Amino acid sequence: MASVKKASVSPGRYALFTFYFFFGSLLIMFSPLEQRYERNIGAITQEEQELLKNKRVAIVGCGGLGCYSAELLTRLGLGHLSLFDGDVFVPSNLNRQLYSLETNLGKHKATEAKKRLLQVRSCMSVEAIDLFLNDENALELLKNHDLIIDALDNVKTRLLLEKTADALGIPLIHGAVEGWHIQAATVFPGDFTLSLLYHANCEFERPSVLPFAPAFCANVQTAEAVKILLNRGNLLRKKLLSVDLLNGTFDVIEL
Repeated sequence: MASVKKASVSPGRYALFTFYFFFGSLLIMFSPLEQRYERNIGAITQEEQELLKNKRVAIVGCGGLGCYSAELLTRLGLGHLSLFDGDVFVPSNLNRQLYSLETNLGKHKATEAKKRLLQVRSCMSVEAIDLFLNDENALELLKNHDLIIDALDNVKTRLLLEKTADALGIPLIHGAVEGWHIQAATVFPGDFTLSLLYHANCEFERPSVLPFAPAFCANVQTAEAVKILLNRGNLLRKKLLSVDLLNGTFDVIEL
């Protein structure tokens, strides 16, 4: 029987391989933009990328809209996210809510969102608040943010959010979806855009929502958020973007 010759690696070659492996890992971990952001540069500058790391955003609602915005802002390189939602995942969320899984039904949406975001970017500053906003806690919870994203599904809390953002002097990004339709608007203190769109006692029956509608709307909201944080571009301020994805119509309505 022929003998089998075992391959051997010299200690010197092994040490060289180990050096290059760890040196390469360190370059990835500690490069100025951590390499993960290199595809951002060009669309935004390196200085703007660094500026995002110092920004704080509150997302109110961690369902169909909120989780998409949270994911995008985390991958973009935002410094801090505060996630607000007192609800838990239920089976009817599975068709459209990014972080809703068969394995986490019954668990708090904000906490589950935080777990996911830290898997994407472990150094991310994320706070999960498993509470619903109300008249008693809104001002305290939302202060010290640069921006608020409305990812809610009811008029009463939306109007409270607008009132609170106005009192704190913080811009608010509105988004809403139904079926094939989305709408989005940017609200600065003093604008009261949501008060123009909704009456105080106005509520809607639970709408049908197709999964691509909240994803589309959250992308618009996130783009508006980044423009505000970086002081760039034209905003949907005092305007309403209305999109019918079924018929392919895009309308910007002056308010």
